[in-house]
Amino acid sequence: MPKTLLLLLCLFFCFIRINAQQNYADSLKQELANAKEDTNKVQLLVDLSSIYGWSYPDSGILYPQQALQLAQKLNFARGEIGAYGTTLKRADAIVKGMLQHSRKSEGIKELTDINALADEYLRLSYHGLRAKAKDFNAEIKTYFDESLGKINIIPQDIGRVLLNLYNNAFYAVNEKKKMNIEGYEPTVSVSTKKSGSHVCISVSDNGNGISQNIVDKIFQPFFTTKPTGQGTGLGLSLSYDVIKAHGGDINVESMERAGTTFTIQLPIV
Repeated sequence: MPKTLLLLLCLFFCFIRINAQQNYADSLKQELANAKEDTNKVQLLVDLSSIYGWSYPDSGILYPQQALQLAQKLNFARGEIGAYGTTLKRADAIVKGMLQHSRKSEGIKELTDINALADEYLRLSYHGLRAKAKDFNAEIKTYFDESLGKINIIPQDIGRVLLNLYNNAFYAVNEKKKMNIEGYEPTVSVSTKKSGSHVCISVSDNGNGISQNIVDKIFQPFFTTKPTGQGTGLGLSLSYDVIKAHGGDINVESMERAGTTFTIQLPIV
């Protein structure tokens, strides 16, 4: 069975399961509301009996312990919905990534200032991550070769490649920052230069680096170093395809606990 069809089926069944869990949660909410109302009635009767010495029969009223059990069930149902929702979102991202893999770019090559493009997407990535995590911060260093002329590329495609590399770099330094290493300063560096008949763009970070036994796999589809649910494993694979379609090359150098550098080579002509 084709992978795309299989993923679409997974999306369909996840959607059905989420609906079922949502309906279950809604019914539990109603039961819990009734339970709380009945519990208040019990408390009122207890208070009155203590004041006036009344006794009352067991009328099938829901007691606090039963209300607590319902609340626990409701929390579990909410957790199930969240888990399936995460799965659904990841499956959706994977399907979209696979569709990008399968279709050719419709963009048109045009003469582009690679320095301006690299800087634009660098700021876009950084401020996008800052919007999600207010406490995120990193030093940005740029070394742009001002003598570079414009090169003939599809700017939106190369922009997406750069955005993916930047996002990965900022993710790497942020993860290392969480380790609270004394004196550590998260840093992402971007440089451009001319090398023979090519323009080189390098994106470096001083994060934790990539293990040498997996560094050769990172351009493979569905391979990711991120925890489950945080990456589709298609970003670098798509980036590889885009660069190759431009007649260029992309490679990686990494040292564990020291950082990673991705280098893109694009033909000038």
